Amino acid sequence: MQFHFLIERYTIGSKIILGILFAVLFYMFLHYALKMIEMLYVMKYKKPLYFHFHPFIKKLTKQQQTLLKENFPFYNKLNQKQKKYFQHRVKSFISDKYFIGRNKLKINDEIRVLISATAVMLTFGFRDFYIGLISKIVVYPGEFYSRMNQKNHKGEFNPKLKTLALSWDDFKKGFDVYDDKVNLGIHEFAHAIHLNSLKERDVSSTIFSDSFKELVVLLSSDENLKSNLVASNYFRNYGYTNQYEFIAVIIEAFIESPIDFRNQFPLVYQKTKQMLNFNFAGY
Repeated sequence: MQFHFLIERYTIGSKIILGILFAVLFYMFLHYALKMIEMLYVMKYKKPLYFHFHPFIKKLTKQQQTLLKENFPFYNKLNQKQKKYFQHRVKSFISDKYFIGRNKLKINDEIRVLISATAVMLTFGFRDFYIGLISKIVVYPGEFYSRMNQKNHKGEFNPKLKTLALSWDDFKKGFDVYDDKVNLGIHEFAHAIHLNSLKERDVSSTIFSDSFKELVVLLSSDENLKSNLVASNYFRNYGYTNQYEFIAVIIEAFIESPIDFRNQFPLVYQKTKQMLNFNFAGY
């Protein structure tokens, strides 16, 4: 009797173990199949299979929403569904980063929301929008002395320390004139996204880095396009310092002057749109 009982228990236990093993194998197969499907989709369309999937939407407070409405033109052009996603991402980004005020500057909602909204705007077409290479955001009242190169700076990104530093006065000036293609917050976050894309292997980072490589090849192979870019004075000369400054300057133009950018340099615009997976000229 006891022997049959042990055999029965052993049989039930084996079925449970086999069931768990089957479930794990099925999950692994499904995960691999979805990755393969997305890889094929990315190869064909140069964008993620999906990028907004937020089962539990977080909302900003009424005061924080007002800050966006009054200070962030990008937010006001979004539809209601996009605004919900944008709010969710801003709140999530704020929670993920450590904000530090320097030289007696107190961190408040305005600082947290507007700086985070700038990062979210740039990564709104990404699936992973956190920019993992940033853990701290240091905010100064104005220009600050940088120990990295012993000069005064308005902004800088230190990937080794995972720290983005900004002058609050100059950050705000970047939004005073919205179409001058000069925006400190956009510029510094563009640096961070670029370097983050070289480190991370998520689908959005891969598309960003691969698309920039394609842009570099395009400019290298088309001397007329390259010379026209320089002669036009459409982009700041600072952008031709190196590839890191170039990418930051073209992203400033892409966001602040998208229609002019698209009309003057459609091929460069297309590659920049592909990098960010968002059409700023048509949203």
